[in-house]
Amino acid sequence: MTLFNYWHYIVLSLIFLMWAGGIIAALKQTNKKLLYSMLFSVTLVAVFMAVFSVIIVDKYTKKVQLSKLHNKRLLSTEEISYYGIVKNVGKFPIGSVTFEIKLVNKGHATGNVKGGNYYKASGFLGFFSKGFGMGSYKPQSITKKFIVAKNLQPGAMKSFRVYFRYPPYFRNTADFAKVYGH
Repeated sequence: MTLFNYWHYIVLSLIFLMWAGGIIAALKQTNKKLLYSMLFSVTLVAVFMAVFSVIIVDKYTKKVQLSKLHNKRLLSTEEISYYGIVKNVGKFPIGSVTFEIKLVNKGHATGNVKGGNYYKASGFLGFFSKGFGMGSYKPQSITKKFIVAKNLQPGAMKSFRVYFRYPPYFRNTADFAKVYGH
């Protein structure tokens, strides 16, 4: 759950006032056939505005910085670990900080994987397994998300370490990391 600050309350108060004005205008409607549809429409618009305003206010008030990011591949367990430090560089507390890592096979610098870049099975078993519906689909990019900090106060830092399974068929991997707070 996101931690609200005063900007959240200001925006939600304005949306509530607009919703109340819409309800009053709907109740003053002389044509009673339109009353329920107007009430539903005003409420639906207010809910959408509230949800999007919380997301937008979070984006501009909750700022997280990622530093000293390192990774280490653990061959014995076929895992990879990422570790680093997250810091709240904004003026408001952050409810939770999410670390997102995207691994792309074959070192595609843009993060895009085109249709011809998928792993093709070879060998005797791969030749016969396609006919039985056992074809091996191996994704060429994976994205993992981890919550690495909770209730991070302004100016506070927290170190983290995450582990996940590393696909053994990946070669020349490019990684793209980012953090965000909510």
